[in-house]
Amino acid sequence: MRKFKSGATRNEDKDKLDIEGFLCPYCVQLFCEYMHGHRFLESGELRDSDNWQKGFDKGVNLKSGLRHIHDWWLEERGFSSREGLTKALCGVVFNALARLHEEHTKRKQ
Repeated sequence: MRKFKSGATRNEDKDKLDIEGFLCPYCVQLFCEYMHGHRFLESGELRDSDNWQKGFDKGVNLKSGLRHIHDWWLEERGFSSREGLTKALCGVVFNALARLHEEHTKRKQ
């Protein structure tokens, strides 16, 4: 039990997820900006922010993720990529999260 100067008490938190410590708010902001920028379709239509959660065919995230990894690799070697390092890294994160989402939502069905 944790007891605070104010007299308030809380259970210990050593076995709880430290989301604040695991994530960087600035990187989350960059990722959200990346995701928002990719909501706009060629037709000009704006898709829902959670559209990606509907799922993709097998292999789509791997192929896309590898293209973003290739861009990351180019940037690391001093070459230009399609969209630059920040967007390449956000693309890698997106594809990994989308695949992770599919893996774990599929098990619940």
